[in-house]
Amino acid sequence: MIWVVLAIGLAIAEAFTVTFLVIFFAAGALAAAGAAALGADLLVQLIVFAVVSGISVAALRPVIMRHSRPAVETGERPFGIEAMAGSLGIVIDEVTGDRGMIRIDGELWQARSADDRETFAPGDRVRVVELQGATLLVWQDDLPNL
Repeated sequence: MIWVVLAIGLAIAEAFTVTFLVIFFAAGALAAAGAAALGADLLVQLIVFAVVSGISVAALRPVIMRHSRPAVETGERPFGIEAMAGSLGIVIDEVTGDRGMIRIDGELWQARSADDRETFAPGDRVRVVELQGATLLVWQDDLPNL
């Protein structure tokens, strides 16, 4: 039962990190729990924990890390929210360095000015230059206003 509690604790800890490392130790703890359920003694349980954790880290982590990198870094075509960079939007609510709202293709997005000193009035056309979480950082587009 201790292995199961440890596995759950490690899985919860992984939720608070971005390393994709702790989860493999949770998998090792679950494997050790399985060994314990089959009647293995503590030494065998520890060996199973170490082996499964080590193999998981060595075999799976590089694959996960390769696929978790942004498309810009991997050279692949971006999709989802990553594809927002470079998009044009129209300011709906004044955009400052702290807050604002823009519309892109009919959807409303929280936005901030990429330069804290710049503000954009409703109706201004802006271009998305970066994403920070679910907030888009925008800059004045070179095209005239709509």
